[in-house]
Amino acid sequence: MGTLGKAREAPRKPSHGCRAAPKGRLEAKPTSSPLPSHPGLAQITQFRMMVPLGHFAKGASLDDLIDSCVQSFDADGNLCRSNHLLQVMLTMHRILISSAELLQKVITLYKDALAKNSPGLCLKICYFVRYWITEFWIMFKMDTSLASTMEEFQELVKANGEELHCRLIDTTQINARDWSRKLTQRIKSNTSKKRKVSLLFDHLEPEELSEHLTYLEFKSFRRISFSDYQNYLVNSCVKENPTMERSIALCNGISQWVQLMVLSRPTPQLRAEVFIKFIQVAQKLHQLQNFNTLMAVIGGLCHSSISRLKETSSHVPHEINKVLGEMTELLSSCRNYDNYRRAYGECTHFKIPILGVHLKDLISLYEAMPDYLEEGKVNVHKLLALYNHINELVQLQEVAPPLEANKDLVHLLTLSLDLYYTEDEIYELSYAREPRNHKAPSVFKNYDHDQDGYISQEEFEKIAASFPFSFCVMDKDREGLISRDEITAYFMRASSIYSKLGLGFPHSFQETTYLKPTFCDNCAGFLWGVIKQGYRCKGNKYPESK
Repeated sequence: MGTLGKAREAPRKPSHGCRAAPKGRLEAKPTSSPLPSHPGLAQITQFRMMVPLGHFAKGASLDDLIDSCVQSFDADGNLCRSNHLLQVMLTMHRILISSAELLQKVITLYKDALAKNSPGLCLKICYFVRYWITEFWIMFKMDTSLASTMEEFQELVKANGEELHCRLIDTTQINARDWSRKLTQRIKSNTSKKRKVSLLFDHLEPEELSEHLTYLEFKSFRRISFSDYQNYLVNSCVKENPTMERSIALCNGISQWVQLMVLSRPTPQLRAEVFIKFIQVAQKLHQLQNFNTLMAVIGGLCHSSISRLKETSSHVPHEINKVLGEMTELLSSCRNYDNYRRAYGECTHFKIPILGVHLKDLISLYEAMPDYLEEGKVNVHKLLALYNHINELVQLQEVAPPLEANKDLVHLLTLSLDLYYTEDEIYELSYAREPRNHKAPSVFKNYDHDQDGYISQEEFEKIAASFPFSFCVMDKDREGLISRDEITAYFMRASSIYSKLGLGFPHSFQETTYLKPTFCDNCAGFLWGVIKQGYRCKGNKYPESK
């Protein structure tokens, strides 16, 4: 079925219950936390306030916030108060104004200080800008408008002959290696061991496979910067945000790869063995606290191309199906991902969150709280709440995973995950492994009166009358009869083209909340979100991404 697209990932309306952090394990246990299981945004915001806001509790003007940041420095450039407001202001200001506009306000403040003959204030302003350059150099490197405005400021300072001020706001060292290198811990990559490998990865134990998947996941996750999260908030989508797009593509790629690994085996017994192995991989991922890859693996195993394999399922032991049920329940979106949030909240040290859940939390918080309060004052509560939420994700990048990866295996695994198959190709492989030989689709059954699995060309034309033109060649073997598999492929192809052309294919779509990891039946992409992640036809029940 075709995707029903949306440009934005969240409506610009207030929403509730964006984040919960009760504690628990895979099996839900009662919590003694005074917070309810699904706190509202007001409770979340109050709970997450790390520092008192003082006189900013009821909001403040941008000028007041800038002045407070400038006054954080003494005459020697040392911080004379907490740098928390500085961090919040310099990271979150783009929600309100661009970086170039913020710097322009600082330039205006500097000009006023010159006019009032206040050299002490001028010096503090330069210390503030120096702090901005040092801590957030990437902004000056990537934002051309900010860089241009900085040149204007430098010309102003230079014209007034203050050599110290000029040195403080110098940006020529931004490209220096010490500034540009990423300061998060690196994961070890072992190149000393050489070994034979297989594209089927049957040489790897579940633990080793889960560790290398976690290595790739962490590499992708740690590339997402504070600015990337800001861009996501401002644009409400991951488009034109390469690091986030790569992370989501990795998740989708792993899920598709899991399906292909199962379907690559020719017999039900062998497919069941691969299925069991990936359940064991999922258990190891859970132990590693890598929830994002866990979601991808379980999503692949729950995909309809795999779940329809009844012969394969008959070879899967009951205890394995029980583990799958537990994992599916853990990752369920039911009650705003309550089970996942409990398990995630209890984890300490290294952990990788389900990115989609936390991005939705950010959007919910961003949409629910206004940017400004009465009298045009900035809502400092909102800036601080968003900062704390993003900072928690960024801080996870500082904790390296407890594993050592083999570089050869990493390269091979990366190559395998880059192999792209369409949803139709995966379904064709699924039907080739286990054809539908028990019951024909209802539309086929109405014409296949003798139940031999074939209909005539004339009967097919009656079915195809619902379409304005034919989409593919039927009766490939030229025997004058059309099989169940041929008509199934026809409808899959037809519905995909109809959706892409925006034609009126007779479907009745309704917005749907999926309670387990689900993938779009058209594009194979993972359906992100907390509730109502996609659409589903009332008739055929195929999932569609928004």
